[in-house]
Amino acid sequence: MNPVELILKKRNGYRLSEAEIHFFVNSYLNGSVTDYQMSAFLMATYFQGMLPDEIIALTDCYIKSGKRITFPEGIITADKHSTGGVGDKISLMLAPIAAACGLYVPMISGRGLGHTGGTLDKLEAIPGFKTQFSMEELRDLTLMHGVCLAGQSAELVPADKQIYALRDVTATVESPGLITPSIMSKKIAEGAHHLVIDLKVGSGAFMPTLSRARELAELLITTGHAFGQKVTVVFTNMNAPLGTHIGNALEVIEAIEYLKGNVLPDTQLITETLVAQMLLSAGLAKDMATATAQIRETVSSGKALQKFEELITAQGGDASVCSDYSRFPQAKYRLPIIATSEGYVQSIDSAGIGYALIGVKAGRMKVSDAIDYGSGAILHPKVGDRVNQGDEIGTLFCNDQAAGETAIARILQSYRLSPDPVAKEDILLGTLTLDDLQT
Repeated sequence: MNPVELILKKRNGYRLSEAEIHFFVNSYLNGSVTDYQMSAFLMATYFQGMLPDEIIALTDCYIKSGKRITFPEGIITADKHSTGGVGDKISLMLAPIAAACGLYVPMISGRGLGHTGGTLDKLEAIPGFKTQFSMEELRDLTLMHGVCLAGQSAELVPADKQIYALRDVTATVESPGLITPSIMSKKIAEGAHHLVIDLKVGSGAFMPTLSRARELAELLITTGHAFGQKVTVVFTNMNAPLGTHIGNALEVIEAIEYLKGNVLPDTQLITETLVAQMLLSAGLAKDMATATAQIRETVSSGKALQKFEELITAQGGDASVCSDYSRFPQAKYRLPIIATSEGYVQSIDSAGIGYALIGVKAGRMKVSDAIDYGSGAILHPKVGDRVNQGDEIGTLFCNDQAAGETAIARILQSYRLSPDPVAKEDILLGTLTLDDLQT
């Protein structure tokens, strides 16, 4: 096969066979296809898309580029994936709750980039917390504690890791045909038989509309099914940051407060819905009401918090942060965020807030950028809330006061106010399963 001919074929919108896809990817991995040829292929795919069988073939190629984790018979494994958002600390609550409910959760997570935060960065705000393990260690930790939150190891789908680095610098990240294999290969290779996907929609998400999100959801579900994985997609609103805390240590603190029973409406609804779908998929609950009651019992009894402390200790972290927040990295400055106008919050540019906080190093633009774990913001207004001029709507945490003032100005610009009352927005936008696609 000729790599140039395959690039041309995809550029012109023709279907590639499984053999052609495997040849092209494997040739890239062994160095006979160059970075610029793979970049051309990625751009051709971005514009022409991929058919479901091409996506399945690419996913298979990714999986076979590394090792797979297998768990003993009878172990019910489940995981959750989020397409990313601002203030999205759901995994920090979900993983220990799901484990406390009897699931085994081998969760492969990522780092923040651009306006979206990353679970690994949040966990590493906990002193001593380790996120890098071999696949054998991840398996052993999951079996011993019911949960492990770790980064992608060199042995797990290395093809995806290498190709994603090119997608990031060639503006091809948002392609559904490339997103699907990237997500699904890791979740299949880690050994999770049940997967719930939190597919974000709105101003702080990669998918701006529900129709675009549904297209991706269908690909995720059908790809998982091809590999024997049961996938449920939950569409959630990302037109406002989740919860009130944005920034790594701040988000862990909010997650701990949740596990102590001090919940917020949006994070509670999303967390309970996702865990409930995991329990339903795995057959550990008969209906939504039973699942929700089980989830709430693990929180009210302290089992979920205890599991989180167990997780922290198992991964080398200081679990005393759960009772003493001063042990987290601290910001030198706490600057009030004061509303400069008044009205009802009509819309929030969530991505704008995320980018504003990169200015105080709460996030990163490049993988190599350093993170300031103590920086971030607490923001209270949601869509529909009334804001008065002079109100303190939040707090900015930073170690550079000038950068903090600049970030505050950008945050305030992210709120669009209306003189007239504005309706609250739904947080849950729908659910999709394989059964829905087959009816």
